[in-house]
Amino acid sequence: MKRIASLLMVAIFGGAITLGGYMLFIENSKPVFTYTGNDVPIFQTSNTSNTISGYGVDEADFTLAAEKTVNAVVHVKNMTLSSKPSSILDFFYGSGGRQVPQIGTGSGVIISPDGYIVTNNHVIAKASELKVTLNNNKTYDAELIGSDPNTDIALIKIDADRSLPYLAFGDSDNTRIGEWVLAVGNPFNLTSTVTAGIVSAKARALGGVDQSFIQTDAAVNPGNSGGALVNTSGDLIGINTAITSQTGSYVGYSFAVPSNIAKKVVEDILEFGNVQKGLLGITAPGLRTPYAIENGINEIEGVYVDGIEEGSGADDAQLMRGDIIKQVDEIRVRKFADLTGYLSTKRPGDIVQVTIERDGDALEVPITLKKLQSLELPGMGLEVKNLSEKDKKLYKSEKGVKVTGVPETYREYDLEGKVILEVNGETIDDIQEARFLFGRITRNSKTLFTIINKDGERIRYIFQ
Repeated sequence: MKRIASLLMVAIFGGAITLGGYMLFIENSKPVFTYTGNDVPIFQTSNTSNTISGYGVDEADFTLAAEKTVNAVVHVKNMTLSSKPSSILDFFYGSGGRQVPQIGTGSGVIISPDGYIVTNNHVIAKASELKVTLNNNKTYDAELIGSDPNTDIALIKIDADRSLPYLAFGDSDNTRIGEWVLAVGNPFNLTSTVTAGIVSAKARALGGVDQSFIQTDAAVNPGNSGGALVNTSGDLIGINTAITSQTGSYVGYSFAVPSNIAKKVVEDILEFGNVQKGLLGITAPGLRTPYAIENGINEIEGVYVDGIEEGSGADDAQLMRGDIIKQVDEIRVRKFADLTGYLSTKRPGDIVQVTIERDGDALEVPITLKKLQSLELPGMGLEVKNLSEKDKKLYKSEKGVKVTGVPETYREYDLEGKVILEVNGETIDDIQEARFLFGRITRNSKTLFTIINKDGERIRYIFQ
């Protein structure tokens, strides 16, 4: 009995010591900052706001954007016919054969209630038949309105019996790196698939001169091409176009044509039937070339002007070789894709404010963008340019295109520096008309050129 009483007293005493220690040393313990001076101490960890709403994954709500988008994204089926040999003779001689249908699939975005749909050019390329399936499983025949391979944008249309849900173009210039985005499309024929990610980079070039993509880590796979990239407000900021992958499936990065470029292409197709490109008229060296490395151009932030095209807007504004373009309007230019991406939203006749660095000084000059001044003609591969005012006086002609480059096949005819006036009796006004007329030349037909030289002599050539 005494033993039990002793153990009870020890337990009570031990509990009292534990409780008292907790109250004295733990419950009333508070962090103490020791400082000297009269100012309250401030501890900064970053320059961002303390407000966390909308920045974390838990705070982001994608439901509104998803609901707004899924009904405006469609499934596009492209049927093409390819020829396959039906006998050994067809294989060797290429005659006859049978037509084999092939089906390709992708996505598209309805951009108007009357059925205009924007998609990728590679989704509809070489189509003999196009079909569009809406999110409600209704299928319609689609008509190709126009396309632009350079930006990989195409416009198609369906005739529905009611007004359709659609997405309006947002302003992709306001897109910020780190911003949440959704990719909506039909990967692997899985309709109305929504994935989320952030904007990883802007003005990303993948090799093409006119390319300037929004890069995102939202999962995109085959079949997503032509689908929508939207922000959390449901604004259309891009058309999903490409992935980089060694396997052909998504591995972490995908790319979208910015909405400002897609919108401009669509408007040009509807108004002009083709894309109107407003050009600055400069050339810039590749940053990884030996020339750029030897001259330190690869370390420049901005676009180094290596050449000026005669008669271009840059020529009129007296830009010089060695100038560095730092900004266009409100867009900061760090690399060539920043410049081309912004200019892809402009037309001939538009005026842009270009900030350049020249000999350490910053200058701002207005430049009027002009049409394409030179191109390579289909078939023969001749390089031609529009006549400048100087050329018109020299050759005494308001019509024609000047030959500036000749492939090896035609070097013996001494065509360089001469002006092509006519092709098969049809007068050439500019390079666009020359491209059209040369595009009609068939391989087995005779072609008659009328050419004028600097002495005013007219020469006729017949090419087979």
